[in-house]
Amino acid sequence: MSVAKTRRVLSLATLFPNAANPRFGVFVAKSLEALQRDTHWDVTVINPLGLPPVALGRYRALAGAAEDGREFGMAVYRPTFRLLPKIGGRLNPGLIAKAVLPLARRLHADHPFDLVDAQFFYPDGPAAMIIARELGLPFSVKARGADIHYWGARAYGRDALLETAREAAGVLAVCAALADDMATLGMARDTITVHYTGLDRDLFRPMDHVGLRARLGETFSIPIASGDRLLVSVGALIERKGQSLVIKALADLAQARLLLVGKGEDETSLRALAKEVGVAERVHFLGSLAPTMLPPILSAADAMVLPSASEGLANAWIEALACGTPLVITDAGGAREVVTAPEAGVIVARNCRAIREGIDLVTRRPRSPETVAATVEKFSWEANAAALAAHYDAIA
Repeated sequence: MSVAKTRRVLSLATLFPNAANPRFGVFVAKSLEALQRDTHWDVTVINPLGLPPVALGRYRALAGAAEDGREFGMAVYRPTFRLLPKIGGRLNPGLIAKAVLPLARRLHADHPFDLVDAQFFYPDGPAAMIIARELGLPFSVKARGADIHYWGARAYGRDALLETAREAAGVLAVCAALADDMATLGMARDTITVHYTGLDRDLFRPMDHVGLRARLGETFSIPIASGDRLLVSVGALIERKGQSLVIKALADLAQARLLLVGKGEDETSLRALAKEVGVAERVHFLGSLAPTMLPPILSAADAMVLPSASEGLANAWIEALACGTPLVITDAGGAREVVTAPEAGVIVARNCRAIREGIDLVTRRPRSPETVAATVEKFSWEANAAALAAHYDAIA
């Protein structure tokens, strides 16, 4: 049964799936989809796409994805803005606002909004601030991790973050640890509300282990033996995620295989590293997979290993635990808000020895998948949407 819509939000989200990158920011789309489906808030999404003056390579595909439509149950608009890769960071909020404002004004005139929302603190937040000011509306902004840690380390980024937080009617963070980091940056801690991620509980759940590894082996042409310890690392292949440390640790782990799920700029160097340390035949690059492919992989694994240098609260942590797979992760972001019991795994130092010892500890201690999954029973997209609706109601 559909819910009557009595309030309207205009959500600005550079972090959102598109035809060129269908899994980019899926967690943002799932959160807004649940808000649209389950609450009285009607959601319109503007997903600005940044294109350089000459759209070559991956930007050519992105240019082709600049299409409006109805996705995830919501109206989605994709105006483009001028992007200067690697050097235009300080310009992006203004360029986004300039590109979005004519559309936002037209949509607001046709059917007024009650609130403007930014799903990422930078560049979305300062852009949403400008748009909300022009429309005469309050706005909310959400911090997810890299938007605070990366941009907050730059003087102009820090200034923009602090101005946005001061002007916002509401500020969200994906975990308490990130909210504390935001306070250290200079934001008022008592104005920040923690808004945990959600989870597709029908999809991410423990699967029967009988025959699961054999099926995975056949699907991905991986020779998984019955005695192998199967490790999985889900995340972009970038330095911050720390897959290189797991590969090095694998050299001293007997009968262990590592499945890397994700793609990124470090893939070539990670392949070379695996060959260099003599584990190339035990490291398997699976690429970027559809969400429906993750539960069998996670359920079959003995541990999910992700030694990140920084995080907010990684959806991959929650999804692994929901599949009954314990974690070996570093003390980054909201790690201590997720690993709250021994059943959930261990938090280790960010070095090869600690990671290896953590893997040994987790994989040699029996845990029932159901016990592990119970550690994240509070996470769902329904709960995420209800909390977001309550937050919006309080400020609009």
